Amino acid sequence: MIPELPPEKLRRTYDPKALGIAHTGELKPLKGIIGQKRAVSALQFGLGIKGQGFNIYVAGPPGIGKMSAVKSFLEELAATRPVPPDWCYVNNFDEPGKPKAIQLPPGRGRKFFLDMRNLIDHLRREIPKAFEGEKYAARREEIVKKVDAERGAFLQELDQKVFKAGFGIQPNPAGFLIIPMAQGKPMKDEDFAALPPPEREALLKKQEGLQEELKGVMKKIRDLERAAQEKLSQVDQEVALFIVGGFVTDIIERYATSPEVVNYLKAVQKDVLENIDTFKPPPPQRPGPEQLGLPPGFMDDLPFRKYEVNLLVDNSRQKGAPVVLEFNPNFANLFGRVEKESRFGTLYTDFTLIKSGSFHRANGGYLVLPAEDVLRNAFSWDGIKRALRGREIEIEEIGERMGFAAAKSMRPEPIPTDLKVVFVGQPLWYYLLHANEEEFAELFKVRADFDTKIEASKETVQEFLSFFCTLCEKEKLKHPDAEAAAKLLEQSARMAEDQKKLSTNFGRLTDLIREANFWAQQGKNSHITAAHVQKALEEKVYRSNLIQEKLQEMTLRGTFLIDTAGETAGQVNGLSVLQLGDYEFGKPSRITASVAPGRGAILDIEREVQLGGPIHSKGVMILSGYLAQKYAQDKPLTLSARLVFEQSYEGVEGDSASSTELYAILSALSGLPIKQGIAVTGSVNQKGEVQAIGGVNEKIEGHYELCKAKGLNGSQGAMIPASNVEHLMLKEEVLQAVKAKKFRAWGVKTVEEGIEVLTGVPAGKRGKDGKYPAGTVNFLVEKRLKEFGEYLKETSPPKEEEEKKPAAKEPKKVPPKPGKTPNKTKQRRKLSKTKRKKR
Repeated sequence: MIPELPPEKLRRTYDPKALGIAHTGELKPLKGIIGQKRAVSALQFGLGIKGQGFNIYVAGPPGIGKMSAVKSFLEELAATRPVPPDWCYVNNFDEPGKPKAIQLPPGRGRKFFLDMRNLIDHLRREIPKAFEGEKYAARREEIVKKVDAERGAFLQELDQKVFKAGFGIQPNPAGFLIIPMAQGKPMKDEDFAALPPPEREALLKKQEGLQEELKGVMKKIRDLERAAQEKLSQVDQEVALFIVGGFVTDIIERYATSPEVVNYLKAVQKDVLENIDTFKPPPPQRPGPEQLGLPPGFMDDLPFRKYEVNLLVDNSRQKGAPVVLEFNPNFANLFGRVEKESRFGTLYTDFTLIKSGSFHRANGGYLVLPAEDVLRNAFSWDGIKRALRGREIEIEEIGERMGFAAAKSMRPEPIPTDLKVVFVGQPLWYYLLHANEEEFAELFKVRADFDTKIEASKETVQEFLSFFCTLCEKEKLKHPDAEAAAKLLEQSARMAEDQKKLSTNFGRLTDLIREANFWAQQGKNSHITAAHVQKALEEKVYRSNLIQEKLQEMTLRGTFLIDTAGETAGQVNGLSVLQLGDYEFGKPSRITASVAPGRGAILDIEREVQLGGPIHSKGVMILSGYLAQKYAQDKPLTLSARLVFEQSYEGVEGDSASSTELYAILSALSGLPIKQGIAVTGSVNQKGEVQAIGGVNEKIEGHYELCKAKGLNGSQGAMIPASNVEHLMLKEEVLQAVKAKKFRAWGVKTVEEGIEVLTGVPAGKRGKDGKYPAGTVNFLVEKRLKEFGEYLKETSPPKEEEEKKPAAKEPKKVPPKPGKTPNKTKQRRKLSKTKRKKR
């Protein structure tokens, strides 16, 4: 007889005393990444190597803590790296639409920003004072008086000359006119017209001559005023330069090692001197900002914004290299944007409205991006490729990239990049990018794989305990005591479905600790206990198992026909796993087989009605291979069998029921009844070896729950592949039932072992005479197949008559219509009907 599995093989337990702690608060917080040696090695290589394209893709399923682990790893590494420089944008006085980028040592950018702000504030305050001073007024008045005196002398001289000639000077909007005089008054038009023609012509000639002299005098006055204006402007320049030059020189001395800053400051000084009127006191009757619907001071500050410094990246408070995580990697968030503001009903922008992106903030350090979110955002991946390939960050309008006409905007000078980009995502995205994106392999040359399971060594266990400590300290949770910590380790092994490993799904594990902490708070306990962990597990199941309870209720009430006692031939309870979101549970299913004489065909009813998936269909086809090599080495396989999942109304996929289906066929052929209290799972190959499957714990527990509900009688149990035994981490309730001999479990390696457990009859091995021992399963199966063969011989027509019969016509193949794909299922059904007609 095949021995039952002992209780100690059904679950690995951790001894709380062996952990060496009273609670996790006694431990030091975790440093580094738990158990991911391969990933850590790849990260160290990718982050350490210099050269273009050695960016990193961190691959692994969701929920295993990739992002948190990478963040902590990078922060630890970044603390040892130098702080990157600051970056500023300043006005380009020659081309205002193309602001210039200036690089400064870390912390100097903020000082430069403040120095420029103080400079402009000082100029706005001191220059008006200088122009309102007595010395400036005296010099200006002196120049103006001199000009007025010279202008008056020119005009007086001209006026005397004109008066002597009998003419006068009359001002008008266009300038001055020379008009004839009569008795000290301007001559009227009618009096001038009444003069004799010779006299009138003489007056006109004199008038023209005097008018030319007037033009000459006016030209001298304009030249005089122009020279005076130049002198006034020179005075203004001298006054302003006295104020501006000293401050600008002081700032230049502070930034003498930065040629870009020195050149910019010289350009600022030049522009200030050229636009000195901007700093003079404003006209008394200028409309205020409130009258224009603008913030107070807006109009006063607006002319001076061109002298400000846009501190794009400020690393003054940064310690080490920056680590930036961007969870919304759209184009603007990655590469920055140029914002706009409304001014007098139109959109306006300048270099002060340039905003940085994640690439700017991470420059000189590390940028971590979720791969899936990058691919979901339009243009993000193209922008990343261009930035990494060109090694510079260019800020541009997304509308321009799409070809849309955009309002006039900035074209800031690109900033050179020196950073590592780390993509974090599922392996699927890595494979898709590698297969479909030519440049991906050139830009992301390093792959760091995170494992979902790690060896449960002593070091790993200690790291897990330190992780529990770190979580509790970080989130101010109660610390698990030793028994609770052991319970958490066991749950991690259950999540890994392996007694020798622990799961790295830290997301689920941390949620369990948080939920256990809630129940500890409810009980006002000082620490999380094993009872709190168990309570959290049970409550989570209770919140999620409504469908499971409904299905079990339908089984108990006889809606679903599943027996857990008695014996029946050709009928076995198979086990499957249903997944509803984050909750999985096992569900027993009745599988039946019917047999009849035939030509070796096994009909899978699930496949015929298109409910069976390809892997399930493959598993059924393997059964024919097993039966052929087992019973038809010297004769045809005279069998026609039909398999079905009874009361199955959804699709069936997977090969974990293939051994179960084979047991049903062997039972139907041998006539030996199968114990209905034993549920079966496991795939099988053509050699009759039972192979491992997934979800073994949920499957066994699902059958246990049904047996418990119907009543445990001690003969019930579950049979699994022997290779799945080390994956068992059953609930303690099941473990206690096995210890009490109320429930049993078997691990089998071959179909022969399995059929012996199910029927209680040995499978039997061929003797030297090539026959199986009488009464064994194989003997009864072979005997039945011989009977089928004899029946077929008796009912088959003689060979002569068979030859005389016309051959069955093959179904006419109608070519598919253009644009349509032939329905392979319908063709398969027609072919199947033709074959049955042939038989």
